[in-house]
Amino acid sequence: MLHTPAQRWIAFTLLMAGLLVPGCSWLGDEVHYLGPPHQEPYRDIAQRIEYPAVDEPSTAAVEFTDAPRTLDYSSAHDVWEMPLAEAVYLALLNNDVIRSGGAFVSRFNPILSSPDAVPTVYDPAIQETGILIGNRGIEAALSDFDANFTTRMLWGRDEVLTNNPFLSSGVAGGTLTSETGDFNATLSKQMANGGQFSLGHQISYLGSNSAFQVFPSTYAGTLSATYRQPLLAGAGTEYTRIAGPIGRNITAVGGVAQGVLIARINSDIELADFEASVRNLLRDVEDAYWDLYVAYRSFDAAASARNATMRVWRVASAKLEVGHDLPPYAEAQARDQLFESQIATDNARSAIYEAETRLRRLLGLNVNDGRVIRPTDEPITARVVPDWTLAVSEALTERVELRRQKWRMKSLELQLRAAESQLQPRLDFLASYRVNGFGDDLIAQNESSTFYKSITNNEQTGWNLGFEMTMPIGFRTAKSQVRNLELQLARARRVLETQELEVSHELANSFQRLARSYQAAELSLNRVRAAREYVSRLEARSDRELNVDLLLRAQRSAANAEVAYYSNLVDYNRALADLHFRKGTLLKHYDVHLMEGPWTPPAYTDSHRRREARMYGLNVDPRMIEEAPEPFALPAPIGNKGVAVPGSILPAPTEDAPPVEPPAVPSATQPLEAPDRAFPQSDVPEEPVSQREAATIDGDPFAVE
Repeated sequence: MLHTPAQRWIAFTLLMAGLLVPGCSWLGDEVHYLGPPHQEPYRDIAQRIEYPAVDEPSTAAVEFTDAPRTLDYSSAHDVWEMPLAEAVYLALLNNDVIRSGGAFVSRFNPILSSPDAVPTVYDPAIQETGILIGNRGIEAALSDFDANFTTRMLWGRDEVLTNNPFLSSGVAGGTLTSETGDFNATLSKQMANGGQFSLGHQISYLGSNSAFQVFPSTYAGTLSATYRQPLLAGAGTEYTRIAGPIGRNITAVGGVAQGVLIARINSDIELADFEASVRNLLRDVEDAYWDLYVAYRSFDAAASARNATMRVWRVASAKLEVGHDLPPYAEAQARDQLFESQIATDNARSAIYEAETRLRRLLGLNVNDGRVIRPTDEPITARVVPDWTLAVSEALTERVELRRQKWRMKSLELQLRAAESQLQPRLDFLASYRVNGFGDDLIAQNESSTFYKSITNNEQTGWNLGFEMTMPIGFRTAKSQVRNLELQLARARRVLETQELEVSHELANSFQRLARSYQAAELSLNRVRAAREYVSRLEARSDRELNVDLLLRAQRSAANAEVAYYSNLVDYNRALADLHFRKGTLLKHYDVHLMEGPWTPPAYTDSHRRREARMYGLNVDPRMIEEAPEPFALPAPIGNKGVAVPGSILPAPTEDAPPVEPPAVPSATQPLEAPDRAFPQSDVPEEPVSQREAATIDGDPFAVE
């Protein structure tokens, strides 16, 4: 029999082991479950494509848009007369995520393939509020100087058997009971000069039943002030502003790029990137605008050629029916040319739809809102002759890429200064002062021996003064860091030199393109007049002698001449925009300025208060103290823009006007004025077929009768 609890426990353990060791073999091969089975699909794979449960409604501009316009599109629509200024405004208004014209319908469109790399209006604010090492914003860098408060309170009780009569109330084998409490509070502040100041308060409570204590419960602690100041490595305001406090910086991770100045420069670099993205967007918008303009002009020319070919075919058919002496193939040749011109007209109309879609995408509009966009601005015809020296000066000053690279160089120069400070040993001056307190009570009105009374009496004090030095033998990490920054700075300087040379070559190409496109526009204008005269003379003699082949060739040549003229004129306007782009004045050309929003009212109040404090401050010796930090940002100088040759306007292509001779280039000393973007209506080249007064055939507003 099992008489004791221990024996019964051993027997139960052996029984359970005997049941578990054989496993489930005694149950058989089948496993039976209780209750009816639940119908669940069997998952035979571990991974599958799943869709996130994101509660984000689809864009209304996509859901409620009309079908895109095609050659089969039959719905009526209104005409949206749009100037270039309105297109620029809409692009700035609707492009929170900045689009690129060259990425459209590309497999590598960054909006779809790499959305995290697409520039947005949120990027400067994201950089400003960054907290990660290497991407810290200004606020995160300033947080190193925030005061930190730390406190802790612990309670405890302990009972132990002792074998010492002196520790167990005089009786061996007694229980020593102790109750403890520990309070600790610290307020620390990082200083701009690298020093760190802290205030501390500590209280320890001990209550015990020991007979050898004067008081059964006691309170002991201190009230202290501590200051640590780096003297060599990491010393001074300059180092702290560049690299941040040396005590908080992990050199192997953050290097010397965690200070307020570097965060400010990183924000300026991000602003430069954002400005470049906006500039590129507006450049793409103007290109798309002129593409749509050329598409309309090409459609006008194609429709005119189709109508002229139709008239020739009808005349040829009529003459053959009455037995006129024409080659038997004349009607077939005219009919062939008619079908070819109809195909060209359809292609030109489709090109209008495609060009409008590209412009709508850049403007942030939906695919089809029931209106068709038609440009109202006419291309500039004034000849612009920019000054090379002035243009180079503007480019070297205004190009955002050069400004960004200079910010990068400034950052590396500051980091190199901070890194050179770490070539010295870490020598810190330490000082502390404390007031010690003791009492059998924490605070009481009638007690003479209390903790805070002994603190306020300031009778038991202590202090420490000294130095602490840490020095790696060899300074390998510090020297490698300095050498690395020197190499990066040398590379950045060479890159800047190459960039400036590259800008000058780009500017030279822009000058050449500007001159070439204007010359081509002039020659194309003369070609239009010659082609029109050729067609008019052939048509004048068609009643007496109809040469179908020559007339068709002349009409096709006249249509091609008109398309070439407007294409070259638009290319000249693109060359003007490219000139501003290469000079870095494109945003000024569009009258677009980037600026931050208003600050909070307390910020202005604090700034005014600090300004008054500086105005009424005492004069100090500049050799002893720096009243203001060294400036590292300067305002950009304002340069002039392009110039125009007075009186150099391409006239309208009239029938009887003589060929235009290229105007002479003025001398460098001749005073020049900037061209106006608009020009008198009388100087606008006349349209061979007015796109505004086009007749409507079968509901098609583009068809010309």
